[in-house]
Amino acid sequence: MRVDPRVTRSRHAVLEAAVAELAEAGYGAFTIDAVARRSGVARSTIYRLWPGRTELIEAALDTLNVQPAESIATPTRARDAVRGLVRHLDIGLNEGPVAACLPALIDGAERDAGVRRLHHGQNERRRARLAEAISEATGLDADADLLAHALAGAVMYARLMTGRRLSGAQLNRLVDLILGPAAS
Repeated sequence: MRVDPRVTRSRHAVLEAAVAELAEAGYGAFTIDAVARRSGVARSTIYRLWPGRTELIEAALDTLNVQPAESIATPTRARDAVRGLVRHLDIGLNEGPVAACLPALIDGAERDAGVRRLHHGQNERRRARLAEAISEATGLDADADLLAHALAGAVMYARLMTGRRLSGAQLNRLVDLILGPAAS
């Protein structure tokens, strides 16, 4: 079944407007009415597609911040996949509209159980993907989850606590430190 291109455009406009509104207004002031005004899409259309603001925010974040799906068939490719996922995390935390939403998501997660489930669930899925790639790269199934926390934690710490972004070379060095020497 072919989807009407106008529906696709409207959906994308709403998702972009939702991210922009969340970044600008914060979770507490985020409303479907504001997203409708910003996107030019009727409020009734938005509610037909998403039952509430939490579901709309989740759809927007899922659509506009997709993790890379690199092959991890070999340890070398898995190491490259880990690097790609860490770079993606760095970009997601530091660039673009989704990065601008981070303060609102953290605040919302502290105040609203639905946003907490959304925020923690999204981060859990992303961290699990990173742990899977780490396990493939190192063969350390038991410690892969802890290593994923260490990698993601370092990138998050740089963004949230220091205001200094790690360079590409520093991200690569971090991956090498966490994963250990590459197999020859």
